[in-house]
Amino acid sequence: MAGIGHNRGPGSGSGFRAHCWSVARRELLGARLPVEVVRLQLRRAKELGLDYRTYAGVRATTGRDLVAFLYSTNALGAFRSDRPVLPAKRQRICESAAAAHLGYGPGLAPQPVAKQIGAVSALALPQFGASWSAMRERMKDWLRAQGLPGDAVLMIGETDHEREIMMAGGLAAFVTGQKFFAGAADAI
Repeated sequence: MAGIGHNRGPGSGSGFRAHCWSVARRELLGARLPVEVVRLQLRRAKELGLDYRTYAGVRATTGRDLVAFLYSTNALGAFRSDRPVLPAKRQRICESAAAAHLGYGPGLAPQPVAKQIGAVSALALPQFGASWSAMRERMKDWLRAQGLPGDAVLMIGETDHEREIMMAGGLAAFVTGQKFFAGAADAI
């Protein structure tokens, strides 16, 4: 009859191993980042228009600085090519130190929207229902054409499909347009 603890629980040395791992990790990473590093990261986060927590998380995960933002037309609220992007959103994009790139959906002409935000390039995002490998290939081809490392590009979008595109393409992270444009980054 099996009862509580029938799988014999943790081994006798597991507590000591956990202690060793925590000590080794602390020695490797240090207890805290130096103050000057935090100041530099705060300054860079502000230049990019991101909150510190988002920037530091991406930086710690990828080990790279962000150099470009890929804005989806959904995040910009540009559902038609003839509709202007809101001035506050254009201002926010212009103030960012990251190079702006446009990812547009099917049925949209990219030139008017790309011109409004000063995009370096425009990419037709993979359509909904595309296979993972097709999304990855499209994104990797675009990254190569732009000379960008994937883990230095942040995607700003709205939908779960765009989040999947970000993961398939190996981009640094995903931030919703609502969060990015709502001024969440102003709380540094």
